[in-house]
Amino acid sequence: MSAGQFAVFGHPIAHSLSPQIHQVFGKQFGIALEYRTIDASPAEFEASVRRFFAEGGVGANVTLPHKTAAFALADQRSEAAMRAGSANVLTRLPDGRLAAHNTDGAGMVRDLTERHQVDLRGHDALLLGAGGAAHGVAWNLLDAGVNTLTIVNRSPEAADALADAIGEPARAHTRYWEDLANIDSYDLIVNATSAGVLGASLDLPFSLIGNRATCYDLSYGKAATGFLAWARAGNARYAFDGLGMLVETAADAFELWHGRRPDTDPVYLALRQQYG
Repeated sequence: MSAGQFAVFGHPIAHSLSPQIHQVFGKQFGIALEYRTIDASPAEFEASVRRFFAEGGVGANVTLPHKTAAFALADQRSEAAMRAGSANVLTRLPDGRLAAHNTDGAGMVRDLTERHQVDLRGHDALLLGAGGAAHGVAWNLLDAGVNTLTIVNRSPEAADALADAIGEPARAHTRYWEDLANIDSYDLIVNATSAGVLGASLDLPFSLIGNRATCYDLSYGKAATGFLAWARAGNARYAFDGLGMLVETAADAFELWHGRRPDTDPVYLALRQQYG
């Protein structure tokens, strides 16, 4: 059974695992997917997306650096996309309009709580970064029951803007990056910066890592290596990359498009063997 055309947009995008993941999901239901990568520069993104959907596209995943642009061009937006101000999924509606979704935060929380069995309730969390990735997960961490969320970013204005958007000063607040060595330790530390992707070092103090802390990088593979090495050297109880989050967000997109939710565990385990 064919299901139309699907794609993932990014720049660069050749490294994407999305085609592989969606092909496996499709096989679980006997669906033959046409799913490809589309490399579009920021200047080309909107025209490329509109051409894809005009030529029969049904759904698209969106990754760096286009998530904010995907949100802006959509005609309809989910609540999660509205909160984040960005979108990682676009879907063509029956009338031809485009709907934007953001499944990043839901995928991360599901990976942590269901796959890794981490109960987030009552945790004091530190969110490193205040860009699109941080916006995509901040509300979900609060929804999952973290006690407090401290947001730290090299540009304090961006951190303040995210905290203001959340609007819960008793739970979500900011600190300066320069103060990291002198602030509290945390039960949960989430790296939402682009440092690993850019090959840069975060140079974080070990004092941030509380007893039995969980450290989580939204990236996976080489991009997460530095942060995870720091977490393990600091004796974090758990150190996870975002590979499971990637699989879960892909499953959310698949369910939006096909009305059926795939089994993510065998896909995750196969990719884990591949990426270590």
